Amino acid sequence: MIESSMKVGGSGVTVEIDESKFGKRKFNRGKRVWKVNGCLGIERETGKCFYESCDDRTTDSLLSVINEYILPGSIIISDCWKSYDCLSNEGFVHLKVNHSVNFKDPDTGAHTNTIEGTWGAVKRAIPASKAKTQLDYYLAEYVWRKKNRHMCNKFMAFVDSIIRIYPPQRADKEPEDGTSSSK
Repeated sequence: MIESSMKVGGSGVTVEIDESKFGKRKFNRGKRVWKVNGCLGIERETGKCFYESCDDRTTDSLLSVINEYILPGSIIISDCWKSYDCLSNEGFVHLKVNHSVNFKDPDTGAHTNTIEGTWGAVKRAIPASKAKTQLDYYLAEYVWRKKNRHMCNKFMAFVDSIIRIYPPQRADKEPEDGTSSSK
C-alpha cells in the first residue's frame, strides 16, 4: 500500500473520487456490527489509483486524503456528497454528478462510472468473512494488482516491491543491537 497508492492527476487530468462505507446494512436488513470508511480515487486516462481508509467522511478527512494523493489543477469528478463542496476553493476543477437525478450530468458530461465500477470490483473481491479484520489488506492488494496488471511475472513484481520498501541489509553489516552475527 505504501508504494502502490500514488499521486494522480495533474493539470487537465480527470480523476474520479468516491468514498464508501463498508459494513453498512442495505435496506436495514442484515447484521450491522462494524463500519470502515474509505476514499478511492482513479485517474480516468491511465487507471492509476489510490486508496486511503478514513476515520470518517467529513470535509477535513476527505480533503486531507485528496491533497495527499491528487495533484493541483486536476479535474475532479465526484458525486454530490457535501464534503466535496470545497474542492473548487482548493485549486481543483470540480464537476459533480447528482445520482438522484441522473448518472451522467447532461450539461458537463461528467460521470463517475469508472470509480463506481472499481468499487464494485473491490467489494466483490473481498470475502465477507474477512472484510472486518483485513479490509485494508484486500484494498492494498487490489491497488497493487491494478498498478502491476501489465507485469508478466506478478510474483517477481511483488518481491521487487518488497525489496524497494524494505531493502535487505548487507551481510557484512553489524546488527543494530550490537551483537555479533559471526560465531
